[in-house]
Amino acid sequence: MCSIIGYCGPAADFDAFQRGFRRTASRGPDDSRVIRAGEGLLGFHRLSIMGLTRAGMQPFERDGSYCVCNGEIYGFEALRRELEEKGYGFQSGSDCEILLPLYREYGVELFAMLDAEFACVLYDGGTGEFIAARDPIGIRPLYYGYDRNGVIIFASEPKNLVGIAEKIMPFPPGHYYKNGKFVCYRDIARAERICRDGMDAICANIREKLVAGVEKRLVADAKVGFLLSGGLDSSLVCAIAARRSGKPIRTFAIGMDTDAIDLKYARRAAEYIGSDHTEVIITRQDVLDSLETVVELLGTYDITTIRASVGMYLVCRAIHRRTDIRVILTGEISDELFGYKYTDYAPDARAFQEEAEKRVRELHMYDVLRADRCISVNSLEARVPFGDLDFVEYVMSIDPEKKQNKYGKGKYLLRKAFEGDWLPESILWREKAAFSDAVGHSLVDDLKEYAEGRYTDEEFERLRQRYGHARPFTKESLLYRELFEKYYPGQSEMVADFWMPNRSWAGCDVDDPSARVLANYGGSGL
Repeated sequence: MCSIIGYCGPAADFDAFQRGFRRTASRGPDDSRVIRAGEGLLGFHRLSIMGLTRAGMQPFERDGSYCVCNGEIYGFEALRRELEEKGYGFQSGSDCEILLPLYREYGVELFAMLDAEFACVLYDGGTGEFIAARDPIGIRPLYYGYDRNGVIIFASEPKNLVGIAEKIMPFPPGHYYKNGKFVCYRDIARAERICRDGMDAICANIREKLVAGVEKRLVADAKVGFLLSGGLDSSLVCAIAARRSGKPIRTFAIGMDTDAIDLKYARRAAEYIGSDHTEVIITRQDVLDSLETVVELLGTYDITTIRASVGMYLVCRAIHRRTDIRVILTGEISDELFGYKYTDYAPDARAFQEEAEKRVRELHMYDVLRADRCISVNSLEARVPFGDLDFVEYVMSIDPEKKQNKYGKGKYLLRKAFEGDWLPESILWREKAAFSDAVGHSLVDDLKEYAEGRYTDEEFERLRQRYGHARPFTKESLLYRELFEKYYPGQSEMVADFWMPNRSWAGCDVDDPSARVLANYGGSGL
């Protein structure tokens, strides 16, 4: 996945800088380098995915300018050919080597040109300034803070900045930083126009654009694998990849040893698409033993994110330990675009669209954060086809009247788009189940029971009052907050709040984020 850091001026404490940067070495275990750039520092931990030779090692340098980038730039070959025609030479097969020439040609306009998931820090040797940017969804992580002398520092994870910056915040997706300001170059959540296509055209576009999003993410010089829960989203990604692959793809599913829901569906999907399938079975003790590790690697106290991350972390750990796979494709971001169980309660189409915009803008703090950390901590790279920019832009533009669940089945447009022989009917039309629940209802139940045993009612009420921002409201949320504060003291504002259904909607005023508590959960847990 790689890890980057940019100290944009003289380091107030070089030893603290080095300690902080080493905390994310697992993101890039293949090589590591720190160089001086002007008065500042640029650092890079490398996970080799594209351009596997030593020549692909960063920071890249060109005429006194430097760049570090954690990212994948899709279709970079065409951009590279254009640059070569303008006289630029290249030393590696790395996609990120094109960034400095693009900056030379287009300045900060280059970021809007990229079809990519990326975070980068660039030093302009001509002006002596540092520039940073992040992709429009925030699939690749980037954080920032200021040292005691007011120097800004950018880094892949907040743990890089603990002990250096007083306040750590996420770099806003779709922005670049220049001359001390964050500038939005693309707001992917806001539709510039409403698409009035008919149902057949909508479904055809959804299918074609998602297929294209998967195909471009299969390109890697390292081995690729797939997370397969047996739910609609991951199953579609796997089905598309299986059709485009010359040999069986490798899929991985995880479940509790007592009541796994997903495993049977994942097995059914794997058999249908002919994948080389692996099941990872976990126990209550595995869940509890990994909890503190998961909170530390995530850098969040959010209930939903932590619950869902336990299974994801453990399956990715198994992939890392047992295989030589380096790239993992996942099914995140579909829910934000097409709807959750709770968005069935949206009072009207406008409310549905506004909620989708909010969720897409917040992805980098929740589902995308989960996928990045659980995968990268195990020295793997996450790729998210539902986050393809062309796909997201189109789905966000579809008339929300058509996206609302008026069909008796959530995500109807996505399901309808892949009718045919892509998946078994039982998978294509399977009811939505939250990942943490579908790994096994006992996973969430075990976490809640464990938290309940940690505090008396009196202790819970006293301890929760310590926190003004995002105050814990259950014993489980208090447990997670206390673990978070152990590793990220005073940094709760890195996350806006708890991921919860929209409490202002009838039927959604609940105290648990699990869809299990909603009246429309129905057959989701079967």
